[in-house]
Amino acid sequence: MLRTVQSVHNAPPRHWVGDGFPVRSLFSYGDHGRALSPFLLLDHAGPHHFEPAARPRGVGVHPHRGFETVTIVYQGEVAHRDSTGAGGTIGPGDVQWMTAASGILHEEFHSEAFTARGGPLEMVQLWVNLPAKDKQAAPGYQTLLAGDIPSVQLPGGAGQVRLIAGALQGASGPARTFTPLQVWDLRLSAGAQARLPVTTGHTLALVVLHGAVRVGDESASAGQLMQLGREGDEVLIEAVDGPATLLWLSGEPINEPVVGYGPFVMNTRAEIEQAVDDLRSGRFGGMHATGTAAH
Repeated sequence: MLRTVQSVHNAPPRHWVGDGFPVRSLFSYGDHGRALSPFLLLDHAGPHHFEPAARPRGVGVHPHRGFETVTIVYQGEVAHRDSTGAGGTIGPGDVQWMTAASGILHEEFHSEAFTARGGPLEMVQLWVNLPAKDKQAAPGYQTLLAGDIPSVQLPGGAGQVRLIAGALQGASGPARTFTPLQVWDLRLSAGAQARLPVTTGHTLALVVLHGAVRVGDESASAGQLMQLGREGDEVLIEAVDGPATLLWLSGEPINEPVVGYGPFVMNTRAEIEQAVDDLRSGRFGGMHATGTAAH
Protein backbone atom coordinates (compact mmCIF):
# COMPACT_ATOMS: atom_id res chain seq x y z
CA MET A 1 0.00 0.00 0.00
CA LEU A 2 1.37 3.39 -1.02
CA ARG A 3 1.62 6.17 1.51
CA THR A 4 -0.07 9.50 0.84
CA VAL A 5 1.02 13.04 1.66
CA GLN A 6 -0.82 14.65 4.56
CA SER A 7 0.69 18.13 4.28
CA VAL A 8 3.42 20.21 2.66
CA HIS A 9 5.16 22.91 4.70
CA ASN A 10 7.24 25.91 3.65
CA ALA A 11 10.39 26.86 5.49
CA PRO A 12 10.33 30.20 7.32
CA PRO A 13 12.88 32.95 6.55
CA ARG A 14 16.49 32.40 7.51
CA HIS A 15 17.90 33.41 10.86
CA TRP A 16 21.46 33.28 12.14
CA VAL A 17 22.68 30.78 14.71
CA GLY A 18 25.83 32.36 16.06
CA ASP A 19 27.73 34.07 13.26
CA GLY A 20 28.42 30.93 11.24
CA PHE A 21 25.11 29.29 10.37
CA PRO A 22 22.32 31.03 8.43
CA VAL A 23 19.50 28.53 8.94
CA ARG A 24 15.88 27.89 8.07
CA SER A 25 14.03 25.72 10.58
CA LEU A 26 11.96 23.37 8.45
CA PHE A 27 10.17 22.01 11.51
CA SER A 28 10.33 21.99 15.28
CA TYR A 29 8.44 20.29 18.10
CA GLY A 30 6.65 23.60 18.68
CA ASP A 31 4.91 23.57 15.26
CA HIS A 32 3.97 20.86 12.73
CA GLY A 33 6.99 18.93 13.96
CA ARG A 34 4.83 17.78 16.87
CA ALA A 35 3.53 15.08 14.51
CA LEU A 36 7.02 13.95 13.45
CA SER A 37 8.16 12.05 16.55
CA PRO A 38 10.86 10.88 17.18
CA PHE A 39 12.24 13.88 15.30
CA LEU A 40 12.18 17.22 17.10
CA LEU A 41 13.71 19.86 14.84
CA LEU A 42 15.52 20.32 11.54
CA ASP A 43 17.66 23.31 10.58
CA HIS A 44 18.97 23.71 7.02
CA ALA A 45 22.02 26.00 6.95
CA GLY A 46 22.94 27.59 3.65
CA PRO A 47 23.86 27.29 0.92
CA HIS A 48 25.79 30.41 1.87
CA HIS A 49 29.13 31.71 0.61
CA PHE A 50 31.59 32.86 3.27
CA GLU A 51 34.55 35.07 2.50
CA PRO A 52 37.95 34.08 3.92
CA ALA A 53 38.40 35.21 7.53
CA ALA A 54 41.01 35.22 10.27
CA ARG A 55 38.68 34.01 13.04
CA PRO A 56 36.42 30.93 12.77
CA ARG A 57 32.72 31.70 12.69
CA GLY A 58 30.22 29.54 14.55
CA VAL A 59 28.54 28.99 17.92
CA GLY A 60 30.38 29.03 21.24
CA VAL A 61 29.92 26.65 24.14
CA HIS A 62 26.27 25.81 24.86
CA PRO A 63 24.37 22.95 26.56
CA HIS A 64 21.94 20.25 25.48
CA ARG A 65 20.02 17.59 27.39
CA GLY A 66 17.45 14.93 26.54
CA PHE A 67 18.02 14.27 22.83
CA GLU A 68 20.59 13.78 20.05
CA THR A 69 21.88 16.12 17.35
CA VAL A 70 22.76 14.87 13.87
CA THR A 71 24.85 17.21 11.71
CA ILE A 72 25.18 16.35 8.00
CA VAL A 73 27.59 18.42 5.89
CA TYR A 74 27.02 18.89 2.15
CA GLN A 75 29.53 21.71 1.52
CA GLY A 76 32.20 23.30 3.70
CA GLU A 77 33.72 22.04 6.95
CA VAL A 78 32.54 22.13 10.56
CA ALA A 79 34.64 21.53 13.69
CA HIS A 80 33.12 20.15 16.89
CA ARG A 81 34.33 19.97 20.50
CA ASP A 82 32.38 18.85 23.56
CA SER A 83 32.62 18.22 27.30
CA THR A 84 33.17 14.47 26.88
CA GLY A 85 36.51 15.23 25.22
CA ALA A 86 35.19 14.21 21.81
CA GLY A 87 35.56 16.33 18.72
CA GLY A 88 36.74 16.52 15.16
CA THR A 89 36.19 18.11 11.78
CA ILE A 90 33.69 16.94 9.18
CA GLY A 91 33.40 17.88 5.54
CA PRO A 92 31.18 17.03 2.57
CA GLY A 93 29.39 13.72 3.08
CA ASP A 94 30.41 13.38 6.73
CA VAL A 95 28.07 13.23 9.72
CA GLN A 96 28.42 14.00 13.43
CA TRP A 97 25.94 12.18 15.70
CA MET A 98 26.04 13.64 19.20
CA THR A 99 24.07 12.12 22.06
CA ALA A 100 23.42 14.82 24.65
CA ALA A 101 21.25 12.58 26.87
CA SER A 102 22.02 13.47 30.52
CA GLY A 103 23.83 16.62 29.49
CA ILE A 104 26.64 17.86 27.29
CA LEU A 105 28.36 21.14 26.51
CA HIS A 106 29.65 21.65 23.00
CA GLU A 107 30.70 24.18 20.41
CA GLU A 108 30.49 24.25 16.62
CA PHE A 109 32.67 26.40 14.39
CA HIS A 110 33.85 26.47 10.81
CA SER A 111 37.12 24.56 10.56
CA GLU A 112 40.33 26.58 10.47
CA ALA A 113 41.03 25.50 6.89
CA PHE A 114 37.54 26.46 5.68
CA THR A 115 37.75 29.75 7.57
CA ALA A 116 41.01 30.61 5.84
CA ARG A 117 39.91 29.75 2.31
CA GLY A 118 36.20 30.60 2.49
CA GLY A 119 33.62 29.13 0.16
CA PRO A 120 30.11 27.67 0.21
CA LEU A 121 28.67 26.12 3.36
CA GLU A 122 25.62 23.87 3.41
CA MET A 123 24.58 21.49 6.17
CA VAL A 124 21.59 20.30 8.14
CA GLN A 125 21.21 19.68 11.84
CA LEU A 126 18.53 17.28 13.00
CA TRP A 127 17.37 16.85 16.60
CA VAL A 128 16.28 13.30 17.49
CA ASN A 129 14.30 12.73 20.68
CA LEU A 130 15.23 10.11 23.27
CA PRO A 131 12.67 8.03 25.19
CA ALA A 132 12.30 8.89 28.88
CA LYS A 133 14.28 5.83 29.95
CA ASP A 134 17.32 7.05 27.98
CA LYS A 135 17.25 10.79 28.65
CA GLN A 136 19.69 10.37 31.54
CA ALA A 137 22.03 8.05 29.65
CA ALA A 138 25.70 8.95 29.38
CA PRO A 139 26.45 11.48 26.63
CA GLY A 140 28.32 10.22 23.59
CA TYR A 141 29.58 11.06 20.13
CA GLN A 142 29.80 9.27 16.80
CA THR A 143 31.89 10.50 13.86
CA LEU A 144 30.46 8.99 10.67
CA LEU A 145 32.80 9.73 7.78
CA ALA A 146 31.58 9.64 4.19
CA GLY A 147 33.66 6.55 3.46
CA ASP A 148 31.90 4.64 6.25
CA ILE A 149 28.37 5.46 5.04
CA PRO A 150 27.09 2.84 2.57
CA SER A 151 25.41 3.95 -0.64
CA VAL A 152 22.66 1.87 -2.26
CA GLN A 153 22.03 2.29 -5.97
CA LEU A 154 18.35 2.44 -6.88
CA PRO A 155 16.98 0.24 -9.68
CA GLY A 156 16.96 1.60 -13.21
CA GLY A 157 19.50 4.31 -12.52
CA ALA A 158 16.91 6.22 -10.47
CA GLY A 159 19.54 7.51 -8.05
CA GLN A 160 21.17 6.50 -4.81
CA VAL A 161 20.53 6.38 -1.08
CA ARG A 162 23.26 6.99 1.49
CA LEU A 163 22.29 5.16 4.66
CA ILE A 164 23.26 7.21 7.72
CA ALA A 165 20.91 5.21 9.95
CA GLY A 166 18.61 2.32 9.10
CA ALA A 167 18.73 -0.40 6.47
CA LEU A 168 17.85 -0.83 2.80
CA GLN A 169 18.48 -3.68 0.35
CA GLY A 170 20.65 -5.57 2.82
CA ALA A 171 22.89 -2.60 3.70
CA SER A 172 22.81 -0.78 7.05
CA GLY A 173 23.89 2.68 8.11
CA PRO A 174 26.64 3.00 10.74
CA ALA A 175 24.77 5.18 13.25
CA ARG A 176 23.88 3.59 16.59
CA THR A 177 20.38 4.71 17.61
CA PHE A 178 18.24 4.35 20.73
CA THR A 179 15.02 3.72 18.78
CA PRO A 180 14.37 2.43 15.23
CA LEU A 181 15.29 5.19 12.75
CA GLN A 182 15.95 5.76 9.09
CA VAL A 183 18.02 8.82 8.23
CA TRP A 184 18.83 8.68 4.52
CA ASP A 185 20.57 11.08 2.13
CA LEU A 186 18.47 10.47 -1.00
CA ARG A 187 19.53 11.60 -4.49
CA LEU A 188 17.15 11.13 -7.43
CA SER A 189 18.12 11.42 -11.08
CA ALA A 190 16.17 13.83 -13.31
CA GLY A 191 12.74 12.42 -14.12
CA ALA A 192 13.38 9.24 -12.14
CA GLN A 193 10.90 7.35 -9.99
CA ALA A 194 11.88 5.41 -6.87
CA ARG A 195 9.70 3.02 -4.88
CA LEU A 196 11.01 2.76 -1.33
CA PRO A 197 9.85 0.66 1.65
CA VAL A 198 8.76 2.12 4.97
CA THR A 199 7.53 0.46 8.15
CA THR A 200 3.77 0.77 8.68
CA GLY A 201 3.04 2.98 11.67
CA HIS A 202 6.36 4.81 11.55
CA THR A 203 6.66 8.55 10.99
CA LEU A 204 7.88 9.64 7.55
CA ALA A 205 8.97 13.11 6.46
CA LEU A 206 10.68 14.04 3.20
CA VAL A 207 12.78 17.20 3.30
CA VAL A 208 13.52 18.62 -0.16
CA LEU A 209 16.89 20.34 -0.15
CA HIS A 210 17.38 20.76 -3.92
CA GLY A 211 15.15 20.22 -6.92
CA ALA A 212 11.51 19.18 -6.81
CA VAL A 213 9.64 15.92 -6.24
CA ARG A 214 6.15 14.51 -6.57
CA VAL A 215 4.47 11.95 -4.30
CA GLY A 216 1.02 11.01 -5.55
CA ASP A 217 -0.83 14.22 -6.34
CA GLU A 218 1.40 16.43 -4.17
CA SER A 219 4.61 18.22 -5.11
CA ALA A 220 7.35 19.89 -3.09
CA SER A 221 10.43 21.86 -4.03
CA ALA A 222 13.60 23.06 -2.32
CA GLY A 223 12.90 24.38 1.16
CA GLN A 224 9.69 22.42 1.62
CA LEU A 225 8.84 19.44 3.79
CA MET A 226 6.36 16.67 3.03
CA GLN A 227 4.65 14.97 5.95
CA LEU A 228 3.23 11.57 5.01
CA GLY A 229 0.59 9.51 6.77
CA ARG A 230 1.58 6.48 8.84
CA GLU A 231 -0.49 3.96 6.87
CA GLY A 232 1.17 2.07 4.05
CA ASP A 233 4.47 0.29 3.52
CA GLU A 234 5.79 1.93 0.34
CA VAL A 235 6.44 5.39 -1.05
CA LEU A 236 6.66 6.27 -4.74
CA ILE A 237 8.75 9.40 -5.28
CA GLU A 238 9.38 11.11 -8.61
CA ALA A 239 11.95 13.80 -9.36
CA VAL A 240 10.46 16.53 -11.55
CA ASP A 241 12.23 19.20 -13.62
CA GLY A 242 15.73 17.87 -12.89
CA PRO A 243 17.58 15.92 -10.22
CA ALA A 244 16.56 16.19 -6.56
CA THR A 245 18.28 15.91 -3.18
CA LEU A 246 16.17 14.91 -0.20
CA LEU A 247 16.54 13.94 3.42
CA TRP A 248 14.40 10.90 4.28
CA LEU A 249 13.39 10.82 7.96
CA SER A 250 11.47 7.83 9.28
CA GLY A 251 11.22 6.33 12.74
CA GLU A 252 9.13 4.72 15.41
CA PRO A 253 7.13 7.41 17.23
CA ILE A 254 7.93 8.00 20.90
CA ASN A 255 4.52 8.36 22.49
CA GLU A 256 5.59 10.43 25.49
CA PRO A 257 5.13 14.08 26.53
CA VAL A 258 7.58 16.57 25.01
CA VAL A 259 8.49 19.58 27.15
CA GLY A 260 11.22 21.80 25.78
CA TYR A 261 13.06 24.93 26.83
CA GLY A 262 15.75 26.14 24.41
CA PRO A 263 18.50 23.49 24.40
CA PHE A 264 16.67 21.09 26.74
CA VAL A 265 13.95 18.63 25.70
CA MET A 266 12.49 16.50 28.50
CA ASN A 267 9.14 14.98 29.54
CA THR A 268 8.10 17.30 32.38
CA ARG A 269 8.52 20.90 33.47
CA ALA A 270 10.26 19.72 36.64
CA GLU A 271 12.91 17.99 34.52
CA ILE A 272 13.48 21.23 32.60
CA GLU A 273 13.94 23.12 35.85
CA GLN A 274 16.40 20.46 37.01
CA ALA A 275 18.37 20.82 33.77
CA VAL A 276 18.63 24.59 34.25
CA ASP A 277 19.74 24.10 37.85
CA ASP A 278 22.31 21.47 36.83
CA LEU A 279 23.74 23.82 34.21
CA ARG A 280 24.02 26.70 36.68
CA SER A 281 25.63 24.36 39.21
CA GLY A 282 28.30 23.20 36.76
CA ARG A 283 27.03 19.63 36.42
CA PHE A 284 27.30 19.54 32.61
CA GLY A 285 30.96 18.60 32.17
CA GLY A 286 34.27 20.42 32.08
CA MET A 287 33.70 23.08 29.43
CA HIS A 288 32.68 26.58 30.45
CA ALA A 289 29.20 27.57 29.22
CA THR A 290 29.14 31.16 28.02
CA GLY A 291 25.45 31.10 27.14
CA THR A 292 22.45 28.92 26.45
CA ALA A 293 22.07 29.16 22.70
CA ALA A 294 19.23 27.10 21.34
CA HIS A 295 21.29 25.30 18.69
